Amino acid sequence: MKRQTRPPRTRICAALGCAILALAARANADDDITKALTGGKTSIDARYRLETVDQQNALKNATASTVRLRLGYETGQYAGLSVMAEAEHLTALGGAAYNSTINGKTNYSVVADPEFTEINQAYVAYTSLPGTKLKYGRQRLVLDNHRFIGNVGWRQNEQTFDAFTAVNQWLPDTTVTAGYIYNVNRVFGDRSAVGDLKMKAPLLNVNYKGLGAGEIVGYAYLLDFVDRPADSAQTYGLRFSGSSAIGSAVNALYTAEYASQSDYRDNPASFNLNYYLLEGGATVDSATFKLGYEVLGGNGRRAFQTPLATLHAFNGWTDQFLTTPVNGLKDAYLSAGTVLQGVKLEAIYHDFRADAGSARYGTEWDLVATKAIGKNYLLGVKYGSYRAKDFAVDTDKLWLYAEAKF
Repeated sequence: MKRQTRPPRTRICAALGCAILALAARANADDDITKALTGGKTSIDARYRLETVDQQNALKNATASTVRLRLGYETGQYAGLSVMAEAEHLTALGGAAYNSTINGKTNYSVVADPEFTEINQAYVAYTSLPGTKLKYGRQRLVLDNHRFIGNVGWRQNEQTFDAFTAVNQWLPDTTVTAGYIYNVNRVFGDRSAVGDLKMKAPLLNVNYKGLGAGEIVGYAYLLDFVDRPADSAQTYGLRFSGSSAIGSAVNALYTAEYASQSDYRDNPASFNLNYYLLEGGATVDSATFKLGYEVLGGNGRRAFQTPLATLHAFNGWTDQFLTTPVNGLKDAYLSAGTVLQGVKLEAIYHDFRADAGSARYGTEWDLVATKAIGKNYLLGVKYGSYRAKDFAVDTDKLWLYAEAKF
């Protein structure tokens, strides 16, 4: 008889139960345990967003008005142990005139913010080892600039990971993050058929900041997708980024990154693809300018993919390239940002082309303005406009949003 394994939620609940029992086991320290359980930190995060999508195709224009509420509590520590639990809920207002990916309204454009109620985080942490923090359970996980491992925080339901992670900072100027992911809780929610990705995925990320002119990162991400073996891939890379002062008012900015991706475990295909990033820029007083060139290689059959990334942050905010086309992607971009009377402004221009062949996919303008009000509130307006040439269709997206965090 085939042995049944516990689903991720069962394992998480079991882990949380064990942690609570461990805290309660020492009866002679009731006061310390009570202090740890009741002296923790509560977090509240609320966000309203109006998102509109206008595409030049047969789909109806989408309008999504949604409110997301997130409540969390992290206990204090006892014997190096603490427990964190966080729940979240999203409600769609005004009739939900959009395709949330699970509401059946497929005649509308997609806004991937389905209604949901779920556990966003639930983990046990242990910090008694020197310079080390261990976590087991459902957790937020972000590495470097989100390009390979991120939480997709832009969407109302962020991406979290059922995993074991260890972060060690024992060596000077060095942070080592090692982990094993066994499930990804995607933005589509528990009710979606693609809301979870079962995995067997060890990862390693080593960050060294002792160079003076910047930091260097080496990483290895071995993603074995249990139910989607054709997506399994191993990625190894090296990243350098930093800044240097030029005079009294100017800082030079620079980033260079390379990664190699190939088939892994039960993937029936055989491939070896490359990723490159070169970015330079400068800050002058309150203004920042950047020029970048990012390449995700493709060979006409398969392309370099980053399925666990915060994809919305890359290659245009209209999300045309969440999956890299089989001919790959070259993204040449220019950005400028500043702060005027407390309002943060940024504009980005992208030119998208194929890596293999001569296709020019299209261009995109992205604009954003945000205003922080004290430490707890944020207002924002954001706009993306993609103009298609050889890929997808013209697309315009607009967002209005307000956030409160405590």
